[in-house]
Amino acid sequence: MTLKNLPVIFLAVLCAAACSEDKILTSPDGDIAVGQHMSEDGIPVLDISFRGEKILAVTAAGLEAEETELSRGFEVERIRFSRKHETWTRPWGENKTVEDRHREMAVTLKNSGNTEMILRIRAFDDGIGFRYEYSTDLDSLTVTAENTRFGFVRDGISWSIPGNFETYELDTRELPLDAVETANTPFTFKTGDVYGSIHEAALYDFPEMNLYRCDSLAFRTELAPRPDGTKAVIPGKFSTPWRTVQIAGAAIGLINSSIVLNLNEPCVLEDVSWIRPQKYIGVWWGMHLGTQTWTCDERHGATTENALKHIDFAAENNIDGVLFEGWNAGWENWGGSQHFDYCRPYPDFDLEKIAAYAKEKGVSLWSHNETGGSIFEYEAVLDSAFSTYRRFGINTLKTGYAGGMPDNILHHSQRAVQHYQKVVEKAAEYRLMLDVHEPIKETGTSRTWPNMMTREGAKGMEWNAWSKGNSSDYLCTIPFVRLLSGPIDYTPGIFDIYYERAAADPGRQEWNGDNSQCFIKTTLARQIANWVILYSPLQMACDLIENYEGHPAFQFFRDFDADCEWSEALAGEPGDYIVVARRAADRYFLGAGTNHQARTVRVPLDFLERGKTYVAEIYADDPDAPVVVQPDGTSAPDKRSYRISVIRTDAADTLDIAMSPDGGQAVVFKPL
Repeated sequence: MTLKNLPVIFLAVLCAAACSEDKILTSPDGDIAVGQHMSEDGIPVLDISFRGEKILAVTAAGLEAEETELSRGFEVERIRFSRKHETWTRPWGENKTVEDRHREMAVTLKNSGNTEMILRIRAFDDGIGFRYEYSTDLDSLTVTAENTRFGFVRDGISWSIPGNFETYELDTRELPLDAVETANTPFTFKTGDVYGSIHEAALYDFPEMNLYRCDSLAFRTELAPRPDGTKAVIPGKFSTPWRTVQIAGAAIGLINSSIVLNLNEPCVLEDVSWIRPQKYIGVWWGMHLGTQTWTCDERHGATTENALKHIDFAAENNIDGVLFEGWNAGWENWGGSQHFDYCRPYPDFDLEKIAAYAKEKGVSLWSHNETGGSIFEYEAVLDSAFSTYRRFGINTLKTGYAGGMPDNILHHSQRAVQHYQKVVEKAAEYRLMLDVHEPIKETGTSRTWPNMMTREGAKGMEWNAWSKGNSSDYLCTIPFVRLLSGPIDYTPGIFDIYYERAAADPGRQEWNGDNSQCFIKTTLARQIANWVILYSPLQMACDLIENYEGHPAFQFFRDFDADCEWSEALAGEPGDYIVVARRAADRYFLGAGTNHQARTVRVPLDFLERGKTYVAEIYADDPDAPVVVQPDGTSAPDKRSYRISVIRTDAADTLDIAMSPDGGQAVVFKPL
């Protein structure tokens, strides 16, 4: 056998022996390089460069524990290099086929305390990931800190939310790197001509990490604490989550990255035929507007009559599922004991009749489980609740954790992370897909557990109902920050921009404060475009169905397919604008949005299949929209105004996307 006939993986092992003194790892395309060396204190340091320019120095100082030394005094025992190139598929996703092409350097270190740590580093064309793999003689370790430090070579701009271990429902900020005190991840930045984002992958049995500034241009990791102040209890042999740095020459390269998914293990479920994307509507928005209630009273939203009406609407409009919030007993305890009965419907919600009607109409019935943060109570009833749902043909479950967890447990701490995963695994036993609100952030675990479909984890649509809400700038930022971690259940699609129907309701219960600030801050065309831009395999049309009935622009959602196979961000800059295209079956969908500035973006249509002609139905802002006085007293072009046009086009054409301030455009391309 000649050398050239040896398998690739064997060649990699030979390289490990021959190149053991070489401590440089490069990405397959050569753009990214990671140099590894040891400090005087026996701490690994990683120097990360992009196209020959150093951007980060990462001090990979590992963990601290009460029982033994885990962070310093190490010496290198050996270095092994390997490589991998494969494609894998998933039952759903922005892209159902994913390429995993990386090179790996595994640095085995030992210290005088007989602790072995493998610093495993992987370099992809879109970034790097590294983790700590510990092996000690102890049964368990009490982690008190993580000492990973990210040091930037020079200042730049960043986009993030503040560090917080209880919520992600915070406004994004654009700040110089040296002005950031704390940040949650993904932490997106631009330094020089390089874009990047720091995050984590494969978070299972560990607290989430935040970034805390420790120097003008350096950030240390901070882990969500347990009630006693320690961070985690782990086995003596343990691998941490991956710490990731996405790197790209253009901002859209971050969106098109698959590194977070690739650092997770393959799917563990043998049968995934029951897992499928859906479009859905539901009894939800009225409660936030104050026209309906979660509790069983005269304004109750989840009634049998309302349920049947929503099922009819879904069946008539090519919509897969219907969600009901406030259907089960216990909402009267909200703000008090936070006790919910997950099996007993309110008297005015005939679950048996509703389930039978949904089955007859071919509509998927969703259930909502609000826990109020009572995780121990919820864990105790998972089997009884989930078996009940399966008996009624329910295949999708929305969970919520809007409230403090017991015993001073933080939402993003180790115990909470364990809870979220326990629910995912139990749901898989009962073939239930999950949509989690007030979640732990996505870290690519949906590759391994694909019934974990989507998560909230951001300031979603409901904030527009009872606060100043979300600006168009915010909606142009989260694709480059929050959505880098995975799908978002933002619940898009409000057509009643100024809440005229709600304002006409004499029984509406308005929230305390200045309600004049409560209206949608984008155009209707942008609301449509958000169905494409803000990716979720479970995508909602969240407005009251009365606002969709007879509305010409709702045809886009009827045509829209949540089960996309391919996606690509085509253009954009954080906080400024975003253009995304997706393909589902033989149709393509495009969504574009701008911030508070009017903008025209020229986009080549070379993503369309060559040799085919398409009918493009364009939902755009009306450039001649009349000026109106908005609820807050300001004058602006009417955000309700839009235009629908139809053209023929193909892959050789270019589309000029004209957007008004706070506007957008949505296009469906149908092959002739």
